[in-house]
Amino acid sequence: MNNQQLIDLLNQDLANEFSAIIQYTTYAAKVTGPFRPELSQFLLAEVADEQVHAKFLADKILVLGGEPTTQAAEVAHAGTNKAMLEEVLKAENKAIVAYTERSEQAAALGHKALSLDLEDMIRDETRHSEELTKILNGWDL
Repeated sequence: MNNQQLIDLLNQDLANEFSAIIQYTTYAAKVTGPFRPELSQFLLAEVADEQVHAKFLADKILVLGGEPTTQAAEVAHAGTNKAMLEEVLKAENKAIVAYTERSEQAAALGHKALSLDLEDMIRDETRHSEELTKILNGWDL
């Protein structure tokens, strides 16, 4: 692993954060049913965290000598409230795995501050995942 490889991986993470912003925003508009206001607000509240993550990643990519991507990763299509929440949960869990790897890679390259900052992002994504899991538990009861 070298700095350029880390930059490339951080750019993939940045594309995923852009995707999360789009996903949360779009899904918030699409939710239906009696709990629409609550679900919509829940999804929109997550956008700010994802924006902070995207800005952080873009800044770190620049500091490492790279150019931040402007492309979002693909957003999964989901047609029901439950499917939307499941897709968001998948994305959050994917981010946890990616940031755990990235933190280890940054530490191995001697980027201690980056490694620690990525640990904070793991904490944020884990909280999102846990909240989504609580919402989905018992969904079909």
